[in-house]
Amino acid sequence: MKQVDFLVVGAGIAGLSSAARLARHGTTQVVEAEAAPGVHSSGRSAAFAHFDMDAWLVRALTAASMPLLAEPGATPHPALFIALEGQEAALDRLEANYREWEPRVERLAPAEARAFTPVLREGDGGISGALLDRHARKLDAHAMLEAHRKELLARGGELANGVPVERLARAGERWTADTPGASYSARVVVNAAGAWADPVAALGGIAPLGITPLRRTVITFDTEHAVRDWPFTKTVGPGFYLEPEGNGRLLASPMDEGPSAPCDAQPEEEDVALAAWNVEQATTLTIRQLASKWAGLRNFAPDRLPVAGFDRQAPGFFWLAGQGGFGLQTSPAMALAVEAAATGGPWPEELRAVGVTRAMLAVERLRTPPA
Repeated sequence: MKQVDFLVVGAGIAGLSSAARLARHGTTQVVEAEAAPGVHSSGRSAAFAHFDMDAWLVRALTAASMPLLAEPGATPHPALFIALEGQEAALDRLEANYREWEPRVERLAPAEARAFTPVLREGDGGISGALLDRHARKLDAHAMLEAHRKELLARGGELANGVPVERLARAGERWTADTPGASYSARVVVNAAGAWADPVAALGGIAPLGITPLRRTVITFDTEHAVRDWPFTKTVGPGFYLEPEGNGRLLASPMDEGPSAPCDAQPEEEDVALAAWNVEQATTLTIRQLASKWAGLRNFAPDRLPVAGFDRQAPGFFWLAGQGGFGLQTSPAMALAVEAAATGGPWPEELRAVGVTRAMLAVERLRTPPA
């Protein structure tokens, strides 16, 4: 049985970024059920960093992460948030929320917005206003995962792919975990299993937190436009987002949230059709043929906020879950939080500066019955 200080279950962006930091403090092993890191949520993300998130905590974690998102994993690229007819109040709220973290954001009239994304419709049902963030970031999930993998290995840590945890038990002051490839004895188990976070906890007899996977659908299609420099374009309410994938190719999503069991998510035809319909209703684009389609799981805690902390019901068991659709853009700050909380170290200044506390991420908020 291999003895380690930290056993991280899951090699998505949350698990790998945290493991790379934990490796500074002790022997660290990552085990991943799939054949490669980032197969599910991390590898199927739109991969864009911005502040259009409902929760203050997620915006604060994004603000702490932005200075730490380095190239080639993150490159500057503008983001345009559009209000369709009837969404003006949502645009006002977004502007107020946005300016707390990025005061340089610009309010645009419809004609000004069309200078950036020229296919937007005006008039009945079309665009009525917009916000432009020239300092958003386009993220490269593969580059980010690879950078953390290399850092983990450089610090003496190890990554084993294709080895799901089959058994998990508390043995004295340590945890034992069995996989098809090896058995481990760990001082701390970090549950970064994404959609499988609750099932992994159940292996150890630990009560679930209610981590719920929700399916999101993505399509790509070719156009006659030179789209490479178009901004990431997103409606502030129900609708869609568009992102340039190359010269002439766009990625789009209807921002759906279909309930799903933990699985290798596949797109449903109704959601694929909705993605195309939403885009065609608000733009002059006609989607005649898809280049590709896929779905990924976004995983939420009951309060839709991320969790990072020890479970008082299970000493040595650390939850790292509920990153929703913002795991990539908050991963630098979350990794700092995990490093501090899992090792008993000081709370990072980067998180203090934006007002994020340990309690905001703690498991106890989900274990305490409502008053």
